[in-house]
Amino acid sequence: MAALEEELTLSAVPLCAGPDGLLGVEQSDKTDQFLVTDSGRTVILYKVSDQKPLGSWSVKQGQIITCPAVCNFQTGEYIVVHDNKVLRLWTNEDVNLDKVFKATLSAEVYRIHSIQGTEPLVLFRKGAVRGLEALLAEPQQKIETVISDEEVIKWTKFFMVFRHPVLIFITEKHGTYFAYVQMFNSHVLSKYTLLLGQEEKSVIQSFTASLDRKFISLMSLSSDGCIYETLIPIHSSDTEKHQNQTVVRSLLLKTVVSGNARNSPALTVLDQDHIAVLGPPLPASKECLSIWNTKFQTLQISKELPQGTSGQLWYYGEHLFMLHGKFLTVIPYKCEVSSLAGALGKLKHSQDPGTHAMPHFVNWETSQGCGLESQSSELSKRILRRRKIEASVQPEIPASKQLLSTIKNDSEKHIEIELRKFLASKQTPDFHTVIGDVVVGLLGRCQTEPSFYPRNSLMQLIQMQVLSHSLCPRLMEVALEKSDVQMLQLCLQQFPDIPEAVTCACLKMFLNLQETDVNMESVSDYTDAIQDEKMEEQNEILQNGFNPEEDNCDTCDKELNGKPQNTVEETSSCPVIPKRAALLNAILHSAYSETFLLPHLKDIPAQHITLFLQYLYFLYLKCSENATMTLPGIHPPTLNQIMDWICLLLDANFTVVVMIPEAKRLLLSLYKFVKSQICICSELNKIEVSFRELQKLNQEKNNRELYSIEVLEIL
Repeated sequence: MAALEEELTLSAVPLCAGPDGLLGVEQSDKTDQFLVTDSGRTVILYKVSDQKPLGSWSVKQGQIITCPAVCNFQTGEYIVVHDNKVLRLWTNEDVNLDKVFKATLSAEVYRIHSIQGTEPLVLFRKGAVRGLEALLAEPQQKIETVISDEEVIKWTKFFMVFRHPVLIFITEKHGTYFAYVQMFNSHVLSKYTLLLGQEEKSVIQSFTASLDRKFISLMSLSSDGCIYETLIPIHSSDTEKHQNQTVVRSLLLKTVVSGNARNSPALTVLDQDHIAVLGPPLPASKECLSIWNTKFQTLQISKELPQGTSGQLWYYGEHLFMLHGKFLTVIPYKCEVSSLAGALGKLKHSQDPGTHAMPHFVNWETSQGCGLESQSSELSKRILRRRKIEASVQPEIPASKQLLSTIKNDSEKHIEIELRKFLASKQTPDFHTVIGDVVVGLLGRCQTEPSFYPRNSLMQLIQMQVLSHSLCPRLMEVALEKSDVQMLQLCLQQFPDIPEAVTCACLKMFLNLQETDVNMESVSDYTDAIQDEKMEEQNEILQNGFNPEEDNCDTCDKELNGKPQNTVEETSSCPVIPKRAALLNAILHSAYSETFLLPHLKDIPAQHITLFLQYLYFLYLKCSENATMTLPGIHPPTLNQIMDWICLLLDANFTVVVMIPEAKRLLLSLYKFVKSQICICSELNKIEVSFRELQKLNQEKNNRELYSIEVLEIL
């Protein structure tokens, strides 16, 4: 059973809708927010729950938006194209579209597609497709022609199939329709000709599509009022580019709307068994929004729209969007799991007064002169055709799927052996994604079977250097639960997108581990970076102008100079053993955003913060021992990383650390260091004046003779 709830009007202000309605409605990065692009110059961001706009942006007078604005889910930016070739990127903080990022492309854009899990794709009017990042890197790159000059793109949709982007677009040429399927994991473009069958004289008015196992189920609403289905293989048997194949449409629902509608009807797939249709059911009736059950071929519910529509229908989540009159309207809906009782209207269901729930059946005996035998025959043909297509495109089970099947049931040792074989085989173009699927499979079994922990397999996959935190977010969570410090160290070294909360969770664990708890065999040794926990005193070497034994600045507090000079003794030895130092170095190498990191640093106990500060100060002194200001070893922390983390820790915890007696001497040392740096900068500023004078004299050398002796006095 299906239900349509009370409609919501998003704005009381009429939208600028042309003869063809709005350009589009697209999902924003917030589930309750949507981008609406009118047919003129404006993009509006609406929040459905509040029924009001959150922002509005317009291009200049004389310019016109030519494709719907979309959201880049990876960056949170909005993207729009105006005047066919000019691409704009902006955020919520931007006010004027004329002042945001602009890129002028070399070919006309038909549509920009953006969905969760991948970067936006740009489809050009001649059928070429580019990723947004590649396009922004070279906006004026040459765009090839994929479709013929007389072909026109009519409709397009973007899917994620097993983590791989798939784009389908429909073109029309002299009444013949073609379907193009672009597989981005294999870079294969397949072309199909849609055979209309018995309805050759009808015109296709609307398309929609969904994924049906190994196929794209393409549904089309024709001018005869019927809905047809075409099954297009996702994995084509012929991998040659532009190889033209033929697919046949089969009848799905008969006479769902009137063929003489004033506006073109529209349809969209809601789930596996339900579709929504917008259009008048009879020639003289008003437009209606209806939900049909395709499994049992029954009309589930219908809602009359007396003010008329633009013949456009958008579906996101559990909301249907349309223009009702001149206002953008949202109608929430609910579809229960398809069952015969629900299709017949036998289930109890509450409905709004404006809706009509009716188990309206397709007339099996009298519908346009089609008898029971012909209707059953048509359905049987469609089922047999589907089975025939499935049998003809049965692909060989790939090695990746075999490995995923092994992960579900076999032992850790056997999985490790099979994984080693798989990694040794030839890598496919989708290797990165397959590795991500394998990790997700392993972690999924870890969650269902607490005793299952394939540590060796996970370590082997991490060392392939193709993973990221976004590809397998559960990996570091499991490693934290198992206190697997070596795995965490590898993740910190290799993952570029670790959330700040996870980084701080690792830091807490590393600082909280007792010296005896650190596994000497499971953590890589940084013996090159820290040769010994004891350092020789080198009082004669000025460390970047700062000697911890004496105060280089004459204006430094005399109270500090009067303290016992045992700072060198404290800073000459590493405050942590080399194994823990190796783990902390991994933290220093991780990427972070200061805004998101600071709140998490405040949750670390003050004693641990003090220990980390002591280690960072020790690293700074080690850097200061040589002229290059670097640490020895392979990939040691840099001076900038050390100083940045010192600042972060003090910013987040200064009011707490200053109250700890153990941290007093460390804070005094840091204070003296900062004062000395100020003095050095002051002296350098004085020298800068002298160098300017020397530069002026050097510029006058062209006026000198070929040989001269000059005496320059610097006062």
